Amino acid sequence: MELIFATNNPNKVREIRNVIGDKIHILPLKEAGIIIEIPEPHDTLQDNALEKAQTISHLTGKNCFSEDSGLEVTALGGAPGVKSARFAGDKATDRQNIELLLEKMQGKAMRQAQFRTVIALIWEHQTYYFEGICTGRITERPTGESGFGYDPIFIPDGSEHSFAEMTMEEKNKFSHRKKATTQLIEFLKRKLK
Repeated sequence: MELIFATNNPNKVREIRNVIGDKIHILPLKEAGIIIEIPEPHDTLQDNALEKAQTISHLTGKNCFSEDSGLEVTALGGAPGVKSARFAGDKATDRQNIELLLEKMQGKAMRQAQFRTVIALIWEHQTYYFEGICTGRITERPTGESGFGYDPIFIPDGSEHSFAEMTMEEKNKFSHRKKATTQLIEFLKRKLK
C-alpha cells in the first residue's frame, strides 16, 4: 500500500520510514512527482498539518498524511511552538534557531520543554489526527552531531543525552514523532484488516 507523505523534509521522511518499515510504502512529495511548497499559515500544529494533507488530497485524490511538529518551551510561554522551523526568520538555519533559543533562555532556571507532533491523515476522504509528545529539558549548549532542528539542545526525560547524541533507534525510544506514527500505523492496520 502506498501513502503520500506531504513533506519535502528528508529528515522527517527518514524518521517516519524508520518507524513504519516496509509495512506501508511512504511516498514523499518529490517521489510522488509533486513539486510544490505548501504554506503553513496557521497558529496551531493541527491546522498546519491539516492544510498540507488537504492540499495533497485535493491535488491527487489519494490517501495521504502530513505532520507538523514544534518545540514548546515552558519558560517562553510555549514558544517557538508552531514557528519552530522559522523561529529566527523565514530562511533561518537550524543553528540560527538554536542560537536564538539559547539566547532567550539565558539565566532561566526553568528549562522544561516538550516536542509535540500532530499527524493529520486523510484516509478515504475522512480526516484523522494522531499526536505524540516527548517531554524533556533545554540544555545550556548544543551537544551531539546527529538529528536535526533543536535535537542538539533537547534532552528527553529519562535520558542524560541530547537527541543529537542518539542513534535513530535510541531516539525512537522517546520520540514524539514515533509516538504519533505508531498511532497512525495501528489505525491503518485496523483499516486494512
